Amino acid sequence: MAHKKGQGSTRNGRDSNAQRRGIKKFGGEHVAPGNILLRQVGTKWRPGRNVGMGNDFTIYSLIEGNVYFDQEGRRINVQPLAS
Repeated sequence: MAHKKGQGSTRNGRDSNAQRRGIKKFGGEHVAPGNILLRQVGTKWRPGRNVGMGNDFTIYSLIEGNVYFDQEGRRINVQPLAS
């Protein structure tokens, strides 16, 4: 008789790391140039004024200012600070 119980194989036991997508800076928040405003796949949100978009659809600020949304919350912009 066996002295140890057989191990068998398991098909589970793997899990991927979270992607950490979504909005990082909300409306009215102050941002600096290069700050990431949101991470996404595809263009659920679109870049607006003073905002750039990376190859992975990450939207980031180009200037210092305050974040605001328009087009029913689907376009993200940065309003420059009044000087």
